[in-house]
Amino acid sequence: MAAALALVCSAGVTATAAPQPSIAQPPATVRLDYTHSGNALGEQYAIERVLIEPLPWPGDMAQPFDATDRGNNRVEVVDAKTGDLLYSRGFSTVFGEWKTTEEASKISRGFHESVRFPKPDRPVRVRILRRDERNAFSVAWSVEVDTDAQDVVRRQGPAPARPFAVRNSGPSPRKVDLLILGDGYTQADMKKFEADARRLSDHLFAVSPFKERADDFNVWAMAVPTQESGISRPSTGVHHASALGTRYDIFGSERYVLTLDNRALRDIAQYAPYEFIEILVNNDTYGGGGIFGQFSTAAAGNDWADYLFVHEFGHHFAGLADEYYTSPVAYQASSTRMEPWEPNVTALRDPARLKWKRHVQAGTPLPTPWPKAEYEAESRAYQQRRAALRAANRPESEMSELFKEDLARSNALFAKAAYRNAIGAFEGANYEASGYYRPAMQCIMFDRSEQFCPVCRDGITDIIDLYARPTGVK
Repeated sequence: MAAALALVCSAGVTATAAPQPSIAQPPATVRLDYTHSGNALGEQYAIERVLIEPLPWPGDMAQPFDATDRGNNRVEVVDAKTGDLLYSRGFSTVFGEWKTTEEASKISRGFHESVRFPKPDRPVRVRILRRDERNAFSVAWSVEVDTDAQDVVRRQGPAPARPFAVRNSGPSPRKVDLLILGDGYTQADMKKFEADARRLSDHLFAVSPFKERADDFNVWAMAVPTQESGISRPSTGVHHASALGTRYDIFGSERYVLTLDNRALRDIAQYAPYEFIEILVNNDTYGGGGIFGQFSTAAAGNDWADYLFVHEFGHHFAGLADEYYTSPVAYQASSTRMEPWEPNVTALRDPARLKWKRHVQAGTPLPTPWPKAEYEAESRAYQQRRAALRAANRPESEMSELFKEDLARSNALFAKAAYRNAIGAFEGANYEASGYYRPAMQCIMFDRSEQFCPVCRDGITDIIDLYARPTGVK
């Protein structure tokens, strides 16, 4: 039998997985760090370093290729001599989001990025692909990597914090490994971080399809203590130092929470097994964010933390698109209506080839009618009140009450709609009032409702299947 994976938790208790069928010794984990820079018109890449992370590769070596066609980018690792594909994964980047902002049309910026892959037994070429004007992947940059070369970083310093097990379902290669990182938690806040991580993880696995696939996940957690509680919120003059550098006001959006310090993030995360990362920030102010294949964030102390955790994880884990379109965002509208790669939105070029057609019952019209005009009228009034509350820096409890009122109005409006429970093509999604369509009238990717629609559940299940083999499957 393979040795059970064990980590020491913050309370000093060892969490041990149940015995599992024997699996091969996993290879080391390679990380390629590079700089991605440019502007709205072009981009460049430059290698920074190659290193071997402290822990072995957490993934399933029997599933090295990603066929989900998700993400704005894809990493491919190929044999340097033969060109044979050895590993691939789709992902998106912070740079890719920034490139769509107004700022990117005025200046150039650089962002630190990383790709990770199992250590090969030969020199390889690592290729970064991006979607072109046809929405197909083409090579944007490639670099040869020899993981046995002398300039590869092989030894890391001591871990800055101790990871603990929140959920341990079995050996990492057979499971999805989720790492919850804390930011803005002082040493005195560590018990609070552990409680937040367990509470929000429990909620994630109460939502389908994570609920039905809970045994396919391991969840780990760790936090590097900060000197002050909470993270930076520059729009209100709050600036706090932290190891991860997570902050509000990303790209000028008061609710958008990310870290732009990828190197710091990866240097901390490498001390726990992970394929996906959720950052909990020790704040009460509503906010979060999620980048497919990178990380997601959520304000753990907010009244809507359950929703934030699950919604933003939907972006990060499965590449689900935002289905709302009435809230202000930092991104500029696209001049074209290219079919999105995200599984839960469509430009509906051809209703007969709708990507979620199998969920649509005969007789459901495409596009599908819904009380769009009434919803938009109510939403305009709501957004004005929301902006006024933020401008006046009113207590967060008032914002929370506004969110409750908004959700109640939407529920009441939709309850009377003819296609309330149908899967169809409802216009208004992907930050656009027209030209893009979502599968359901209501879903957690559209508003603060509690559940994913069937199409989003399918999108999530595809990713779970890519990373996890259920018990009994060889």
